Amino acid sequence: MFKFTGKVLSLSAAALFASTVISSADSMDDLVKAAKAEGQLTTIALPHDWCGYGAVIDAFKAKYPEIKINELNPDAGSGDEVEAIKANKDNKGPQAPDVIDVGLSFGPTAKADGLLMPYKVSTWDSIPDSAKDADGAWYGDYYGVLSFMVNKDLVKESPTDWADLLKPEFANAVALAGDPRASNQAIQAVYASGLSSGAAAGEAAGTAGLDFFKKLNAAGNFVPVVGKPATLAQGQTPILINWDYNALAGRDTLKGNPPVDVIVPKTGVVAGVYVQAISAFAPHPNAAKLWMEYLYSDEGQIGWLKGYCHPIRFNDLAKNGKIPADVLAKLPPAESYASAVFPTLEEQGKAKETISKNWDATVGANVK
Repeated sequence: MFKFTGKVLSLSAAALFASTVISSADSMDDLVKAAKAEGQLTTIALPHDWCGYGAVIDAFKAKYPEIKINELNPDAGSGDEVEAIKANKDNKGPQAPDVIDVGLSFGPTAKADGLLMPYKVSTWDSIPDSAKDADGAWYGDYYGVLSFMVNKDLVKESPTDWADLLKPEFANAVALAGDPRASNQAIQAVYASGLSSGAAAGEAAGTAGLDFFKKLNAAGNFVPVVGKPATLAQGQTPILINWDYNALAGRDTLKGNPPVDVIVPKTGVVAGVYVQAISAFAPHPNAAKLWMEYLYSDEGQIGWLKGYCHPIRFNDLAKNGKIPADVLAKLPPAESYASAVFPTLEEQGKAKETISKNWDATVGANVK
């Protein structure tokens, strides 16, 4: 399902990198003790309504009450997270993130820049090889597909595909859930629209996606606001393009006020994998490692699934009968995902570069 590629280290560099990887499987007690001694974990860009993170964070706090969680900038994009590591290399204060959760293409580049600390969780072997860095620098955590979240009070007939968004009845209605110059979610949305037009994967789809949003903006349908369930409910962004898990969680939060449709488009169904990593300059490295152990445990993975994300160990959990039936019942029907494509790392990298660098010149909408 995944076909990722990455840079190859020289033999000596690879050996040095691998030697720093710590296997915690035999030393969990020591790790817990060391993490409790540090007493804090600093996260960044983890909105509580994203992927069930609110409940996941609360469960970690309950399990390890001695560790305070310092949450930085919940609405930051993947690029902002990486920049936060760079900006705080020599800073052990509260603004230095210990861990990041970023779009797939940001993992290898952060590794290449020497920003990540390799670490392999005790459930490492059940993470698909194609969704993790062999040296343990980054590892897939969950995935979803791009969808349309629709305010049914304002939009009577929901769009079913990307081309529908150009219709005149959707004037001042369509928004992204991030800035496509920095947000992986927004970049992947632009990319998906390009694939829907028939463009080839990679740079071509990125360029086609920019052209699509140029038309959307010229038609007056694009709203240059970072959309959220609140802006959707208020009518500022009646159609919001976001990951299915964010749309479904937002629908639940709004509780029918307004009623919400969540539509997986017919074409250009792009699945996005996010990855976890520990900062090479983490002020609380043991707390960071313990956080990863929790996220990749059965409990942590099911916590994400309750937030409508497909955790990276989903197949392993399903095979071993670990997923509660009531959780499975709340997920969208499997056929919605039948045509989903998982862009390779190379395709994502080319699309990211094309979209983030050319958005201003091509589309000219300052999303904020």
